Amino acid sequence: MAHIAETLPKGIATPLQGSLRMMRWIVILSGFLMSVTFFLVVIIRYGFNGDLFAYEEWLLTACFWGFFAGSALASERGHHINADILGIIITNPRLRWWRRLIVLTIELVVTAAILYWGYLMLAEELAKYPIWKTTPALKIPYFAWRVSIFLGFFFMTIFAAAYLYAHIRGIEIDYGDDTDAEDMNKKEEADQ
Repeated sequence: MAHIAETLPKGIATPLQGSLRMMRWIVILSGFLMSVTFFLVVIIRYGFNGDLFAYEEWLLTACFWGFFAGSALASERGHHINADILGIIITNPRLRWWRRLIVLTIELVVTAAILYWGYLMLAEELAKYPIWKTTPALKIPYFAWRVSIFLGFFFMTIFAAAYLYAHIRGIEIDYGDDTDAEDMNKKEEADQ
């Protein structure tokens, strides 16, 4: 089975693949930055009885970018958190198809609504341009965090739409931990 980005038209898939590569690097670098920062905080605070100046402020920016890039990557692979127990209970292929259609539609509607609210959040922030809200010490604008939220939900919405498109078109794709009909049939044969 293919990954979702491979099933999209080339004009969409190529920039999306580049964005995914960049998001992987953002997650790696933010994770590395967080671990190094906390190591240095412990060494400086308890070893030298000092303090690392305003590390919370720039670390918060890295955390936001890493978290929302990671969320988009999880959405791309279908590994985001869900509470869909019906995927295990329902064995009828026709009902499974409808269940998945409903789940993917709800996911698209919810992510699109949050994306819209993220857009409103950014628009409000941009409207206040000369007097942006900033952190107290380093004067990092809140816009730096809010752009990560918007971009994270932007990519989650794209992937939700792509999964819905692929499902309607009948394209076989990897989707997280979702068991397919073949797995269900193998399980039933093993139980007998």
